[in-house]
Amino acid sequence: MTSRATKFTPKVLLGAPRRSPAVPDPTGRLAVYTLSTYSFESHRKTSEIRVIDITTSQSLLITNEEKTSEPVWLEDASELLWLKEGDKGVTELVVGHVEEVGNTYVAGVVPGGVSNVKAKVLGPGRVALGVTGKSRPNGTLYNKEVEPERYTTGRLYDQTIVRHWDEYVTPEKNAIWYGELKKVNSRWSLESLANALKDTGLESPIPPFGGKDHYDISATGLLFVAKDPSLNPAFNTKCNFYRVPISDFSKRPSWKPQKLELEALQGAASSPVFSADGTSAAFLQMKQNGYESDRNHLVYIADIAQVDDPDSLITSAQLLRLELDGFEWDRSPSSICFSPDGRMLLLVAEDEADDVLFKIDLEEALSASSQHPQRLTGSGAVSDVQVLRSGSRELFVSSTSLVDNSIYKIIDPSGADDSNTWAKDDQLTTSLSPESRERVVSSHSSNGNAFGLSNEQVSEIWFQGAGDHQVHALVVRPSNFSESKTYPLAYLIHGGPQGAWARSWSTRWNPAVFAEQGYIVICPNPTGSTGYGQAFTDAIAGSWGGLPYQDLVKGFEYIKENLSYVDIDRAVALGASYGGYMMNWFQGHELGRVFKALVCHDGVFSMADQMSSDEQYFPNHDLEGPYWQSKETWERWDPSRFTGNWSTPMLVIHNELDYRLPISEGLAMFNVLQERGIESRFLTFSDENHWVLKEENSLVWHTVVLNWINRFVGLPSYAEEDPVDSVGVKAASGKVIAMG
Repeated sequence: MTSRATKFTPKVLLGAPRRSPAVPDPTGRLAVYTLSTYSFESHRKTSEIRVIDITTSQSLLITNEEKTSEPVWLEDASELLWLKEGDKGVTELVVGHVEEVGNTYVAGVVPGGVSNVKAKVLGPGRVALGVTGKSRPNGTLYNKEVEPERYTTGRLYDQTIVRHWDEYVTPEKNAIWYGELKKVNSRWSLESLANALKDTGLESPIPPFGGKDHYDISATGLLFVAKDPSLNPAFNTKCNFYRVPISDFSKRPSWKPQKLELEALQGAASSPVFSADGTSAAFLQMKQNGYESDRNHLVYIADIAQVDDPDSLITSAQLLRLELDGFEWDRSPSSICFSPDGRMLLLVAEDEADDVLFKIDLEEALSASSQHPQRLTGSGAVSDVQVLRSGSRELFVSSTSLVDNSIYKIIDPSGADDSNTWAKDDQLTTSLSPESRERVVSSHSSNGNAFGLSNEQVSEIWFQGAGDHQVHALVVRPSNFSESKTYPLAYLIHGGPQGAWARSWSTRWNPAVFAEQGYIVICPNPTGSTGYGQAFTDAIAGSWGGLPYQDLVKGFEYIKENLSYVDIDRAVALGASYGGYMMNWFQGHELGRVFKALVCHDGVFSMADQMSSDEQYFPNHDLEGPYWQSKETWERWDPSRFTGNWSTPMLVIHNELDYRLPISEGLAMFNVLQERGIESRFLTFSDENHWVLKEENSLVWHTVVLNWINRFVGLPSYAEEDPVDSVGVKAASGKVIAMG
């Protein structure tokens, strides 16, 4: 991005080019990435595959052909393979040369939709390929475009889950497919793909969000995680780790998946990874079944290539204990990978609003009773970590911040000269800060300058919470902020509830969009938030409207007493999912009266209606059991009990495809507001789920939201709303209310 926006608006946010994490070639000279851009003028999205020169930061277009995605390097630094959606639902495997742009050919055609491609060099002219795609019950690849026509819409279920996230569950399941690309006469070719999960009853990646983080390949085989098939996925999170030994990637597996089931770990699992040489492996798993926000633990398996039966796999696995200052480390890694030499594990974990890269020394972790994780990155959010080049200890890291939507940088974990091998912790220069090890290759928005934003707009506060804990909040000010002026407050409450506001970029809830309208935006991370220790996260269980609400009251009091530039008489509050729940809780309680207006996006209105949600383990955990066993807790924190107190104007947003919190929740809120004569609006999208992802829909969302809150605090409207899309109805108060 080179041009500078005159003002950072929703249209600028949504129309800005979106750059994926980049992957370096084996030499560390180039890195490949994708770039997608939506045009509100043509109403079309364009996608490009590009490479960036890591030394000069210059970018080169490889292809802008439609429906291309997921480029991976092949044998060397000159050839790439990527996916292209073909006619009738097929996927073409396209090979291109970075030195001969436009000179491409198809190495194979997959007879259905596949994604999450991974490649591993097996030897000269041989590359193992892994992809994921839907499998029919008979193990063949599913292709919706060629399925026989159905003459009924009926669906019959004998067990839940019926609907998951935004679609009905069907007999087709996710599966992992593998094959071998071979180079003959200077051209790559793929003859076949084998379903590694055929006749196993297993599904991987785990829906709805699993992807590349749920499997890995190496020259020795395949690793993956899958939910325990003996347990109903609606009520359980328990997963198992599996290994499939593969000696020939051009043939079907001769082994069934070997299961690793550790008695101490009964929860969700993710991030199975091989070491670079395929001899070792690691993965993450939680202890508690039924708790999706439990802390992830590290499992390491040495010499996995030598393991030939499940019993040996179990005895080879080691649960690594991580400590900090004599106490067990209480951060939860979200992803892991090995250093090139296999001596270190690299972890990404939330830490006080940053998504941080850490490292641990495996030799020390295995020889001692514990290991101290060392922080490698500073402020911001790490999204991907790759080895810079073969044999190097340096890392190529992709990240974002609150003002920059894409940053590529090189990190030296040791701070020593690049000619050395990976340095151990005792060889580190202790004066090196994480930031001093970072070298920026490319900032897509020039540190926010292309958006008219800067890091100076972002700060933080800490305040006393409901108990003896401190609560952290991020603060984002307008780019034209002046200490001599006062500004209205936008109090943003995050979802989850086990989630957190982070110093990361978002195209859905971006604090800077609100700040540039003229707000002081404060994003608190109250009890239940992640990144502040597992005990802090766990404390929300059985206390949905308790400790977090008290923290938010304390936060508002702190703002009133300490931030003189905030006009608390012009305050609004907004939240989605659990944040939407909190808007409804505000409405029924005293804090709701201090806000001029509220915005509730896909929030909880009635606790009992959570029994219609998809993943029942979630309310069962957070509300201390199913409804009939913990009725008192379910009813205690039910916002619908307090509708007699509702009086604050509120915008309700709820979408048709939200099966996590069905649309009946939003309709119930709006009905209550209308019947009580409270100024209110209802916005819905028939083709969106719990989130609003389509650019045109998102622009409508931002327009309606900003116009709503701006009106109540005396700021000008953001933009005109399309009158064709709104319907006026006479409300109980006699006012004409628009319903989107």
